[in-house]
Amino acid sequence: MELSSEQRRRYNRHLILEGFGQEAQERLLQAKVLLVGAGGLGSPVALYLAAAGVGTIGVVDGDSVSITNLQRQVLHSTPDVGRPKVEVAQERIAALNPDVKVETYETYLSEDNAMDLIRPYDFIIDGTDNFATKYLVNDACVMQGKAFSMGGISRYSGQLMTHVPGTACYRCLFPEPPAKEDVETCAMVGVLGSIAGMLGTLQATECIKCVTGVGQPLTNALLTFDALTMQWQRFDFAQRSDCALCGEHPTIHELKEYAFRPCKSK
Repeated sequence: MELSSEQRRRYNRHLILEGFGQEAQERLLQAKVLLVGAGGLGSPVALYLAAAGVGTIGVVDGDSVSITNLQRQVLHSTPDVGRPKVEVAQERIAALNPDVKVETYETYLSEDNAMDLIRPYDFIIDGTDNFATKYLVNDACVMQGKAFSMGGISRYSGQLMTHVPGTACYRCLFPEPPAKEDVETCAMVGVLGSIAGMLGTLQATECIKCVTGVGQPLTNALLTFDALTMQWQRFDFAQRSDCALCGEHPTIHELKEYAFRPCKSK
């Protein structure tokens, strides 16, 4: 594709960036990325992917904006309280970058719709605080050979991992979700709002790297962050040959939606 003069001005800092340039920018403009959750993590993801020039951004979220969201969900503003999050997301993205096409899905990801929602997209980003949804994203992406980024935040900490086909999946690290009584949610224990911004921008960066082929994505590893000590730790792990989903003899062949839904979107 040929960049217009306006696009050359808009994306100038990418075009002059060593190792990035026009080819990577063109890949972004042709890419389709699905964002599951337009909350704390999804907010910076949506804004930075739109600013970067991702051609199509799909947004899945069945929730509406509440006053308690505004401490960390910077995609939304006070006048948006009560409005569907996907509607606000579409407006903010369009205002930021008219190059971007936005597809909205005012629903929650479920075992009934996950495969169809994920299928058209090149890269998937999980921005939820919901183990049921995280396993749906993981399983549906592995089954369809899709790359994804998965993030999570709680209290003062966060964690991040990326999967591309042929690398370890979420089940390689966490084969099954925790028991319901062991799950802490943001509504129960709170979360430092800025943590969502830190982890969400990392997810956006992972997506840009995977789409453009620039750099090395965070595969076969879990990155954790503690804001109280400003310490990052990387834990490397391998794809498990006995993984029930991506191992040598998989036993999971269809989606299963776990019953509990601790929270909606970060």
